[in-house]
Amino acid sequence: MVSKTTNGGESRTGENIAYIRQMLGELRMVAEKEGAEMLCYLIEMAYVEAGDLQLGRRSLSIHHRNGNKSTRMPV
Repeated sequence: MVSKTTNGGESRTGENIAYIRQMLGELRMVAEKEGAEMLCYLIEMAYVEAGDLQLGRRSLSIHHRNGNKSTRMPV
């Protein structure tokens, strides 16, 4: 989970995203060895998203004050 603190919050968020991206890369390799193609695809999409966040191409959704509202539909 990405967390921010009042002291050095931006660097902590960056560290968390870098960690998530690293773990996704490792999970992708495991999924590939298992032949889980769809899982590989989904993990790769998350990996790309994490990279975009690191490079500032996208903003974190926690910064959106009026983000997507829940439809209250049970999953």
